[in-house]
Amino acid sequence: MPLTFRQEDSRWLIRMEGQVALTSAGELKQMLLEWLAARKDLEFDLQDVEEIDIPIMQLLWAAARDAGRLGLTVAARSSESASAALRDAGFAQLPGFPFQE
Repeated sequence: MPLTFRQEDSRWLIRMEGQVALTSAGELKQMLLEWLAARKDLEFDLQDVEEIDIPIMQLLWAAARDAGRLGLTVAARSSESASAALRDAGFAQLPGFPFQE
């Protein structure tokens, strides 16, 4: 399963692994809607992501935007392949994501 989440007292952790494709977008969107309703800080763990599709990146961007609007924090850990894909697709300014040049 490429997506899992864990709800904690002060934050939500969404973990992705392997190939995170368009087929996972609906599931991620539902997780993010539940996160928005909970109004907790959010952490993404993409350390085991091998490939990530643009619709998933767009959902990550929307979550980061909404977190900022609500005064919540987004943090992320990312594999080099996920970071490179995000950078190459123009998402290098994604809040909370560690990018290396």
